[in-house]
Amino acid sequence: MNSSGTLKIARNGYIVIAVVFCALGIFLMAVPEKAVKIICVLAGILFLADGIIKIIGYFSRDFYCLAFQFDLGFGILMIAVGILILVRREAILRLIFVIFGLVILTDALLRIQMSVEAKKFGLKLWWAVLLIAVATGIFGMLLLVDPAGGAKLTVIFTGVAFLLEGILKLCVVVYTVKIRENENVVWEDEFREI
Repeated sequence: MNSSGTLKIARNGYIVIAVVFCALGIFLMAVPEKAVKIICVLAGILFLADGIIKIIGYFSRDFYCLAFQFDLGFGILMIAVGILILVRREAILRLIFVIFGLVILTDALLRIQMSVEAKKFGLKLWWAVLLIAVATGIFGMLLLVDPAGGAKLTVIFTGVAFLLEGILKLCVVVYTVKIRENENVVWEDEFREI
């Protein structure tokens, strides 16, 4: 498969994963009581799929190499966390919100760094990614602190964190990943208009 084909798979996969994160976040906020019963299975599958897409993205040839620059190690971590959640869901249930918080906070911190680097490349909407990453990181940190003590409010915070994570993923992939149909074409002028 050529490099633009791999990049298309990674980009489209990121978009799908982002939409699923948003949908799961809305589901968690809407019906927190029902969500607790199935959250481990859904999150485990989602993290596993996200890790695979991250690794594909890392090996694709992206023009600025911003969106996928940390995704080899983080993709492997997401796969490991997804498998751990699926295999040990009964034992993990007590720590699930801490795990979510760590994963979301880590991704937000990496996206904060990415947004600063996007500014250096001249991408005009770097600040939007920065703001969403900061908000996502705050909710990831709230999950680590667990101010509600595992109650219904914690599930709602998780929903907000997942929704923000999905929005962050969408912003990152839409603003920083461009697919070159012709390998000789440079997209720099189009990129700077974003």
